[in-house]
This record gives sequence, structure tokens and C-alpha cells, in this order.
Amino acid sequence: MRSMNLVDLWAQQACLVFNQTLSYKSFNGFMKIPLKNSKMNPKLNKKRPFSPLTVSAIATTKEDERIEAAETEEAFNFKIYVAEKAISVNKALDEAIIVKEPHVIHEAMRYSLLAGGKRVRPMLCLAACELVGGNQENAMAAACAVEMIHTMSLIHDDLPCMDNDDLRRGKPTNHKIYGEDVAVLAGDSLLAFAFEHIVNSTAGVTPSRIVGAVAELAKSIGTEGLVAGQVADIKCTGNASVSLETLEFIHVHKTAALLESSVVLGAILGGGTNVEVEKLRRFARCIGLLFQVVDDILDVTKSSEELGKTAGKDLVVDKTTYPKLLGLEKAKEFAAELNREAKQQLEGFDSRKAAPLIALADYIAYRDN
Repeated sequence: MRSMNLVDLWAQQACLVFNQTLSYKSFNGFMKIPLKNSKMNPKLNKKRPFSPLTVSAIATTKEDERIEAAETEEAFNFKIYVAEKAISVNKALDEAIIVKEPHVIHEAMRYSLLAGGKRVRPMLCLAACELVGGNQENAMAAACAVEMIHTMSLIHDDLPCMDNDDLRRGKPTNHKIYGEDVAVLAGDSLLAFAFEHIVNSTAGVTPSRIVGAVAELAKSIGTEGLVAGQVADIKCTGNASVSLETLEFIHVHKTAALLESSVVLGAILGGGTNVEVEKLRRFARCIGLLFQVVDDILDVTKSSEELGKTAGKDLVVDKTTYPKLLGLEKAKEFAAELNREAKQQLEGFDSRKAAPLIALADYIAYRDN
């Protein structure tokens, strides 16, 4: 019942707005990489005479295409999509980790994993898989794995030795319920099990692609990904001279890396080509940074009740944020630019299959918690 309430809540919010890892570069340098245009078919360059019948047929065809495109766009219902995917993901997560001996560690893992959350990362993984021609079953294990790792990062991030927070997803943080020792171990267990789950539970995918997905995920959370961003964040807290470039490094690694990995895993496991994977990598890098910019904005514009976590905490600990460096309005403009950049990377894909990713980008841009 808790999962269904979560789905309804997020769906209501959503309706309001609607294989190599690239080395780090600053946002402006990284995002301006132009996409290559496909070459025109030489046969289409030859001039041919048109009869009135031919012209009429072409006009009719173009009109039919416009009508079909409009109908397709109207047919995509983000609320339904979110509800269906959230139900599938929550069911898969519930089945993946069962309570067994020792009970306390499995209960602690499930407490944070099933406490709610937006399930953005699993949905991005599934949507990317389907965009390149795969199906949900190809990527469901990976979708669960990225959510397990995300949950691990939240458990550890909330610990007294890190951000020292008491509230997460509207509930007491893991260490407040189970103690710091068990909370650390619960996070460790989720991290380890995530990789085991991908290897043992991925269906209908070649071993080489599974290995590629595992390597991608591991890199995104280590010293070239999440850990690098977290360490830099710790070192910069309370430092009044943090530059915009340093702040970007922190969030490209701490927040964007796992979002990027979610999309790339889906593309790899769905059978995407190298070109498709890299386009989706660029898309994900944009929305990953967008997620953090919006998070920073919400921290200074929303209450703890609205956010489900402690509001205004960045100001209290003197953490550098985008509103702090750019000002609130400029931070909002930067978020809008990131959203535009993200959508540009989806040009050339089937518009119907790209609709969920476009809607998810808008959700990230316009969310209110």
C-alpha cells in the first residue's frame, strides 16, 4: 500500500510539468559537442518530374505523418508511464531482497530501499533500454541495482560522519533506527548485492554486454565517480572560495555520475550501438547536473515538509551551491539551459520511444521535492 501511495503522489507531481566513459570536462566544454548529421541518400538528390497525382500523394502522406505524430504525442501519458514503471520497479526491489538471517541487516536494507523515493534512476535505465530496442526485462536487474546503490549512498551520506541528517524521504534516517554500525553495513550490503543482482538476474542479454554494464556501473561509483564527488564535497564544505568549476566537478561526479550510469546501462543492455550509447551518455550528463542544480534551488525555496528531508541545511553548514554562487535567478536559467541541452541529444531517435526520457528530463527540471 505504501508503494501505491508513493506512485500516486509522484504521478500527480509529474503531471504538473508535463563503451567508454567520457573523461570529465567542464560543462560548457563538454556539452557543446555537435552531433553528426546522417548523410543524405544520394538517390534522393536526383531530380524527378512530379505529376499532379504525385504531388497530391506526397501532400497527403505528409499530412498523414503530421496527424500520426500529433496522435502519438497525445497518446503518451507520463502519469500512466510513471505509475506502471514505479509499480514494476517496487515489485522487483521487494522480491530482490527478502528478510532472512541475520534479520536485522536485511530489515535495515529494506527499510531504506523500500521507503519510497522517486525511482528516477530505474526509470531512466528502463526508458533508455526501450529507446534502443530492448525490453524492460533486459534492464530490470540493472534498474534495481542502480537504485540499491543510490540508496546506499543516501544511507552513508546521512551518517553523522558525513552530512549528519535525521530525515530522509520523510522518515528517520537509517542510523536513527538501526544505529550507525548497522547503517554502515546495510549500505555496504546494498552495494555488494547490486552487482550480484545484475550478474545473476539480467535476462536476455549477452554476457559481454552484462560485463560492460558491470564495468560502467563500478566506474561511476568509485574514485572516478560518486566517491570522487563526495570527497571533493567534504573538502569544500565551509570553504568560501569554491569556484563554479569545482562545484561542477563535485556534482558531475557525486550526483550526475550515477544518473549517467543508469541511462548508459539501459542503452548497453538494450542492445544500443556505440553511437547511441554516447548520445545517451551526453543526455544523462546534462540531466544529472540538472538534478543537482534543481536540488540546490529547492533547498532554499521549499520547506522540510515539502522536501521530505531537512531544508536549508546547505546554508547552515555553509555548503557551496549553485544559488549561492550564481544567485537564484541565474541558477534557474542554468537549469533551463541544461534541460534544453539534454533534449538536443535525443534528436535522431524515434520520437515515440524518446517521449519518456523527454518527460523525465522535464520532471527533473520542474519537480518540487
